[in-house]
Amino acid sequence: MESQGYPGAAVLHEAAARGAAEHKGCGASGGAGKASCGSSMAPEDMAPGVWEKVKNHPCYSEEAHHHYARMHVAVAPACNIQCNYCNRKYDCANESRPGVVSERLTPEQAARKTLAVATAIPQMTVLGIAGPGDPLANPDKTFRTFELIAGEAPDIKLCLSTNGLALPDYVDRIKDLKVDHVAITINMVDPDIGAKIYPWIYYRHKRYTGREAARILHERQMQGLEMLTERGILCKVNSVMIPGINDQHLVEVNKAVKSRGAFLHNIMPLISAPEHGTVFGLAGQRGPTAHELKALQDRCEGQMNMMRHCRQCRADAVGLLGEDRSAEFTTEKGMEAEIAYDPAARRAYQAAVEDTRNEKAAANKAELEGLRGRRADVAILVAVATRGEGRVN
Repeated sequence: MESQGYPGAAVLHEAAARGAAEHKGCGASGGAGKASCGSSMAPEDMAPGVWEKVKNHPCYSEEAHHHYARMHVAVAPACNIQCNYCNRKYDCANESRPGVVSERLTPEQAARKTLAVATAIPQMTVLGIAGPGDPLANPDKTFRTFELIAGEAPDIKLCLSTNGLALPDYVDRIKDLKVDHVAITINMVDPDIGAKIYPWIYYRHKRYTGREAARILHERQMQGLEMLTERGILCKVNSVMIPGINDQHLVEVNKAVKSRGAFLHNIMPLISAPEHGTVFGLAGQRGPTAHELKALQDRCEGQMNMMRHCRQCRADAVGLLGEDRSAEFTTEKGMEAEIAYDPAARRAYQAAVEDTRNEKAAANKAELEGLRGRRADVAILVAVATRGEGRVN
């Protein structure tokens, strides 16, 4: 029996085959036909319109994250599913992981804070809503925030992260607001595996549990992903690697999302320390080792490009990936800050960043060309640590 409001298995299988034929396993809007798409690709590897969307988005371009910043605004506290790896904590400044925030904002506070950050950090190019709950379980707050920011700062890219349960209901609204980047957390395509990850979902005014909950979530996620890519919206799929539960299964997830046009796949390690208070953490479920994570990413790399520079950001993160400047931009400070938002000055600053970026790329290319064909008698391994910008500190 099919649940109300979403297609059954036969419809999904037909749509999957259609999606694979149309997308050829690549991102939306110009990416079709490439072997893979994603974070490490250069402008010549994708359509110009796609490059414009990703060139200064630190999550969608591995190289861009050295130069451009993002911020998340915590306007969405409610969630419509429960994950065994999640515990949404408020006012926790010492944890850096999804679902954690120090302040919850109204849309108006979020818009002012965004302008304050954009004034102070001209390389801040992306505004994301990622929680601490699910943005689409808080649609009024989420879309009101986007409306305010689009009106005040149209040069800032809009981005949201969702579990996908409510996604099909809001795809057209997302498109109308010119939200060009959507991340969907997809941890399974098999409801039997999903039942081990999700205790319950709340869908159409009813709570579902077990396999039925996972089945509805899966079908809604696939439907939403297809609808987004059909409309030219770039989709990044986030997956949490949980050893012994979905680690081997994520290869199948990778194939499924690629066939439906996902642009990038980000496989993240489970964070499950007992002090976080999650079901998995309290039950002793371990996270993957670095070797296990890389091996899985490598297995999936042939299917589509993988995001390997993720920092599993807080829901109120500010700054470059890997840094957290949210303490500099509290609500109180944002309300008191003098807003001097200057789009022209921001464009000039970002143009200078691009000049530096292009100069480095040209220098690297010339250096590699000079080394082409040379051989050494000794092979060595070199490890380099840097805090960004390609320099050794």
